[in-house]
Formats: sequence, structure tokens, C-alpha cells
Amino acid sequence: MLKVLKLKKAIYVIILGILALVAAQIMSENKVDGSNFILGASGVFFIIGALMFLYPILFAKKLDNEEENVELKPVGKEVAEDS
Repeated sequence: MLKVLKLKKAIYVIILGILALVAAQIMSENKVDGSNFILGASGVFFIIGALMFLYPILFAKKLDNEEENVELKPVGKEVAEDS
């Protein structure tokens, strides 16, 4: 599912956000200058990761217009139609 929806990059960005958050907490405990900058960068990584998770949902297309069930497909992937 992660490969189909191309969510690997979003996971990597969230992991970077977690690592930056941990680094900011360590820096603030040791009273190192720049911990606020790293904390801000962590927040930016979390926001970007959340938007990347929402991208397949916002830009997906319905497979069939006639059916009541709604299944979404990623924009870049084509579905083979049966004749």
C-alpha cells in the first residue's frame, strides 16, 4: 500500500521530524543555542509529512462512476479496463 500510494517519502519526512524533535529536546536540556531553530525545523517536517500523506486522498480519481462503492486510485497509475 505504501508503494502504490507513494507514501515512502512522507514516512521519511516524518522520521526526520521525530529526529529533529529529539535533537531539539537534547539541545534545550544542555542549553545549546539554536534549539529553537531545530524545533521549528521539526515542526516544518511534520507539516510537510502530513501534507504528503494527504496528497493521494486529495488528488485521487474514482474508478467507476456507476457503482455505489467508492475506491480511489492514485493519479499516476492507470487501471486496465476489461472489454
